Amino acid sequence: MHTLPLLADVPPQTLPARSMMAFTLASHIILVPLGVALPLITLIMHGYGLRRDDATALLLARRWSAVMAVQFAIGVVTGTVLSFEFGLLWPGMMGRWGDVFGIGFGVEAWAFFLEAVLIAIYLYGWRRLPSRAHFLLGLPLPLVALLGAFGILAANSWMNTPRGFTLDAAGNPVDVKIWTAVFTPMFGPQYWHFVMAMFVTAGYVVAGVYAVGWLRGRRDRYHRLGFTIPFTLAAVCTPVQFVLGDSIARQVFHKQPVKFAAMEIVWKTDTHVPEYLFGRMHPNGTISGGIRIPQLDSILAGFRPDTKVTGLTSVPAGDRPTPAQATVVHWTFDIMVGIGSLLVLLALWYAAVWLLRRRMPASPWFFRGAAVAGLASVVAVECGWITTEVGRQPWIVYQNMRVAEAVTATRSSSLWIMFGLVVVVYVFVFGSFLAVLLKMRSRWRLADRTGGPRPPKEIPEPDTPETDTPYGPRSAGSRP
Repeated sequence: MHTLPLLADVPPQTLPARSMMAFTLASHIILVPLGVALPLITLIMHGYGLRRDDATALLLARRWSAVMAVQFAIGVVTGTVLSFEFGLLWPGMMGRWGDVFGIGFGVEAWAFFLEAVLIAIYLYGWRRLPSRAHFLLGLPLPLVALLGAFGILAANSWMNTPRGFTLDAAGNPVDVKIWTAVFTPMFGPQYWHFVMAMFVTAGYVVAGVYAVGWLRGRRDRYHRLGFTIPFTLAAVCTPVQFVLGDSIARQVFHKQPVKFAAMEIVWKTDTHVPEYLFGRMHPNGTISGGIRIPQLDSILAGFRPDTKVTGLTSVPAGDRPTPAQATVVHWTFDIMVGIGSLLVLLALWYAAVWLLRRRMPASPWFFRGAAVAGLASVVAVECGWITTEVGRQPWIVYQNMRVAEAVTATRSSSLWIMFGLVVVVYVFVFGSFLAVLLKMRSRWRLADRTGGPRPPKEIPEPDTPETDTPYGPRSAGSRP
């Protein structure tokens, strides 16, 4: 009954526009961890190989750089689609607020351009540059990847806590202060939480490939080294990410109390608020299902059971997420926290065995966990973005513009057709990405069976370029 007037005010274009944006963003974010963190993981392996004069490490770095280039190409496609969608689907927001927060997209565009140039140089340099010069030319890559994340997180954090402007009599932003708009109260916590999530996810995804190989009996040095370096990076970052996650939740509690109420399905403002693990909120504010832990929500929010937690009913119904949206946000938040907790346990297992025995765990269960950790991390990243975006509803610019005010006037039927076309294109794009990766894997396995990496003085088989070391004399029969 309470939701009917709200639904009547929502334009019919809102559902297809939000569905299309959600699909493209959820698809694009699968690629983002590798785009942000794989350059760093590759350069760590590259530096290790140069320092130890290790042909296996250099071979791994070279292969990862090829994956990095393919992933970047696909990421450019999906990222460009998202950029167009901001203007096509949400002209109300871009028209009014673009001058305030648009600098973030500009920074991301420059980062994309620089990253494309640097990846091309790095990939090209394996066969043609001195080893030291090649490695040094690759060092800016992780910084440029972080710059791209800086741009997009600056824009998103501004949408969550808009600052850096004043409104004129017509409600339009004037007197824009760029630095204030970029460095909003949520920017720091959101940026570092996101970056650390990318390191954790990419590390577990890459290590998971070699964990599967280990479980299938490939226990050579190539798979051991390919597992150890990315997994160690992810394991070190996991507890840091858990602390940062707690910090950003506390920032949401202070800066966006209504979103926090949705995350914790709190209906009325109160103290001694219980914590619900999962559960469902009904339109009258009651909670069914889940596990109720008395007073824990207040303790987590303010370290005291008498901490006051703002409820959803503290604002009018039109200014807060619906009970159904709050339930979605609560579930995604709990799933993200649950996955993070399990990853911390996996990292502690790895650390304990390493510190006590100076070796990796030998249990198949550890490697099963490591193989699943990559997929679980991607799920956690998806849940984090759902929590961020759905928890802000009904605002597209928090407390300044609703989603319904920003949506395009294009007919909803046309938007549904566009959405269908986008799905078809994305199935083709991601199918091609998977096919290329599988082809590369098959070629590399064939190369390994015909000899693997060898010292520079040895002559490999013709037409098997992966048996060449990345530097030094090359065989006459090898391809560039």
